[in-house]
Amino acid sequence: MNKLKILNDPIYGFITIPNSLIFDLIQHKYFQRLRRITQMGMSHLVYPGAHHTRFHHAIGCVYLMQKAVNVLRYKGVTISKAEEEALYIAILLHDIGHGPFSHAMEHSIVNGISHEQISLLFMERLNEEFNGSLTLAINIFKGEYERSFMCELISSQLDIDRADYLKRDSFYTGVAEGNVNSERLITMLNVVDDNLVVEEKGIYSVEKFIIARRFMYWQVYLHKTGLVAEQLLMLVLSRAKALTDAGINLQASNALKYFLKNNIAIETFTNETLDIFYELDDYDIVAAMKQWKNHDDFVLSNLCQMIINRTLLKIKIKNKPIKSKDLDKHIEKLRVRHNISESEAKYFVFSGEIYNQAYQTKKQNINILYKSGKIQDIVKASDHLNLKALSKPVTKYYICYPK
Repeated sequence: MNKLKILNDPIYGFITIPNSLIFDLIQHKYFQRLRRITQMGMSHLVYPGAHHTRFHHAIGCVYLMQKAVNVLRYKGVTISKAEEEALYIAILLHDIGHGPFSHAMEHSIVNGISHEQISLLFMERLNEEFNGSLTLAINIFKGEYERSFMCELISSQLDIDRADYLKRDSFYTGVAEGNVNSERLITMLNVVDDNLVVEEKGIYSVEKFIIARRFMYWQVYLHKTGLVAEQLLMLVLSRAKALTDAGINLQASNALKYFLKNNIAIETFTNETLDIFYELDDYDIVAAMKQWKNHDDFVLSNLCQMIINRTLLKIKIKNKPIKSKDLDKHIEKLRVRHNISESEAKYFVFSGEIYNQAYQTKKQNINILYKSGKIQDIVKASDHLNLKALSKPVTKYYICYPK
């Protein structure tokens, strides 16, 4: 069974799986589950091609990490065989803890548990199964390994994760502005004092990378239609949980029922919970919504119909916070029209804020290495006037209500 397989990827062409341990991890049921988790949540309701999965993305990341290891070794950076393997494992499994539709579950039916925490639980479980061979990878994933450039390759402002998802998401959405030259960026990487730097000639590639990230956030990840669909999905799960808590039995898969019936926090996330979480994916949620759209509950049935039939709420995005009187006006209108309570109407009328900061100057800076040996942050090194502006956070506000 255990051959060194080659996969054909639409972005990079042929990807070789580097060794038998990586192959075994890809073959594992926990990782295969990622084939059933959409990379971009509800974005396919805006960009019909955006149906690629977390599985796709993780394999692409391994390919880019192989490139990074080869480039750094060529430049004289010492990376042992064990460290190389740990980097491949850490990047392969960095998203293994994502729930259905990527982020919806984190904000609705589990209490404040991030996908990174669940990824770590999966990795620790796999480490037991694979006789401790993931220990170094877990250390790097947690950012605790002494060679900080390895932790930066997994998670930083210029990491392998971003290098793949920007290129991949722009490909599948057809949004050309997000298409970054990941392979050139990686070719320009180097290490100084155990920290990742980009060589001077890569400065324009870094500028393009930061600008592409800003475009992708406003145009794709925070697109108003995708945003309202994501909010509706979270509200579906919140309403289903509220009804279950009130003793109403909803039709759902066993895995989804478990999370609706139990209040799960990180402290109560046992091995049994992890096994049930592994059973949960996009299909459970879609199948449940197809059932629930015919439910007696006004809120649940209408929310599900909106997503299934793509008859979404109207959304307006503004530069100033939404006034409560505007919300109250829409709530009252809806309450009277459908003879429902105020708390029910609030499922269809709500506001929130979105935030975009393409580059953070106070967090793991992207540093440029000059030929002279001088190191400077990209914002200071760049002659691109926009880059300084891109490091300032931008907040916008939205209101959603029925059309």
